[in-house]
Amino acid sequence: MHRDPDPITEVDLAAYVDEQLSSARRIEVEAHLAARPAEAARVMAELRTRDELRLALRAQPLPVSVPTNAIAGRLERSLRNRAVMRRAARAAALVALLGAGWVAHAEFNALSVRQSVASAPPPAFVADALRAHSTSALRAEMVSQPESAVFDPAEILSATAIRVPDLPTGWAVRDVQVFPSTFGSSLEMAVSSPEFGPLSLFAVRPGSFDVVPSSAVTQGEETAAYWQVGEVAYALISTGAGRQALEREARRIEASLH
Repeated sequence: MHRDPDPITEVDLAAYVDEQLSSARRIEVEAHLAARPAEAARVMAELRTRDELRLALRAQPLPVSVPTNAIAGRLERSLRNRAVMRRAARAAALVALLGAGWVAHAEFNALSVRQSVASAPPPAFVADALRAHSTSALRAEMVSQPESAVFDPAEILSATAIRVPDLPTGWAVRDVQVFPSTFGSSLEMAVSSPEFGPLSLFAVRPGSFDVVPSSAVTQGEETAAYWQVGEVAYALISTGAGRQALEREARRIEASLH
């Protein structure tokens, strides 16, 4: 008996733009778009926006004059909308299971697992940021390892493709180093602020493209507030700072990147 193909949904189109579909499903999506010019034009616009922002973040000249901030804003809104669609799809799947009779002990366990998402471990780059913070603190105590607060943001961007964000007023840079990390070259800035004292600002390209709003995690005495803008991820780390206060400062720094 012939099985009707799965219908193409907004979730499939979002995954197509994010390059997260299998080859077979991509072919199905492309056949779907070929028969729907208006929908295809919308998807092509999202693909173009994604590629323009990737070029801009690599500090390469764009083929057309498009402000990077505007591109980032459009794609950030698009990514957030797609995240909502994915959550809606998961909710719809749960409703379907409930309608089919999966309502007993297994469902309650599944719900409890989803409620624990908030306690999921932070991204892998946060571990590198914590190690860099410890190394920076060690360097600060060594007379034979003098700190250097002199740096050129343009040179760092050219060499590492990492954009240095603007720091809040009153913060002072004490040391800047390019460190190795799990994901390649990273940037470690030792800074100080009137409110928090010594801090570390870490930046790295984790190998994925995403827009992740700031969040925070505490491990031992260190608190790390982290976020990602495009292909660069950042972490602001303090020893002994309050989690909410540090996350508030991270949002201020994140805003300077948009």
